[in-house]
Amino acid sequence: MAVARPAVIAHRGYSAVAPQNTLAAVEAACRAGADAVEIDLQPTADGVGAVIHDETVDATTDGTGKVSALTSDEVLGLDAGSRFAPAFSGQHVPTLADVLGVLARHPETDLLLELKGSWDVEQVERVAATIATAGFDDRVLVQSFWPGTVATVRDVAPHLPGGLLVSFDPPGLLRLCERLRVVACNPSVSTVAGSPRLVSRLHAAGLRVMSWTANDPAAWTTLVSADDGAGVDAVITDRPERLAGWLTGRTDRLVAPPAPGRGGIRLRRRRVPAQRVVAGTA
Repeated sequence: MAVARPAVIAHRGYSAVAPQNTLAAVEAACRAGADAVEIDLQPTADGVGAVIHDETVDATTDGTGKVSALTSDEVLGLDAGSRFAPAFSGQHVPTLADVLGVLARHPETDLLLELKGSWDVEQVERVAATIATAGFDDRVLVQSFWPGTVATVRDVAPHLPGGLLVSFDPPGLLRLCERLRVVACNPSVSTVAGSPRLVSRLHAAGLRVMSWTANDPAAWTTLVSADDGAGVDAVITDRPERLAGWLTGRTDRLVAPPAPGRGGIRLRRRRVPAQRVVAGTA
């Protein structure tokens, strides 16, 4: 069965080769040919978004304390590179605008933006304004695990495509996605593996499926072969270059255009040379 090649999304940038959620990781993901970059955004005490995953700065920077209790000056001034490797010393916690500035130089790479935790109207308005000012309204999908945050994005910035992250397959998932008016429902690899027909159900509802976080061929096979070949629309990975090579090396799949009705973000599929494309069954 001919199916579309899933998009490759770099998790927190190319976090296998550069410190996660830094500009170095975003740049590395773009240079590696990722279709999109995924980053995390958390509000500081003064309401400025900081690109960092954890609730505290302790694990990835030279600072300590909760992001929500620190001012933007305190968080954005922290060294976020040295703990990964001395060569990255001086890489600071970036803002969303900083990340969009890097992506502006790489028009082939889009952004999957995760809002961590609960975001209020004013905070989402700031995010939407930053995206609009950078001219990225058609290059960003905003996602969250928190339905309340997704609903706020829906209400404040209905022009921005939204996504719901899930770590299990809850009852009423399709109804929730419909209520939130998302274009994507993004489950973990284990959720896809443990929930037969989940991908097909989401596709039938017109939703795109971007699964996280898959870093080895076993996980990639699970995702591209889900539901008897239905396959996910995108794979979020710490190793985008390896995943792209693995996808190119598969000879049992046909690179095809994206299926209609599954998106709002561009998330391009990159075409491989014609001699590498063969029809087959998955």
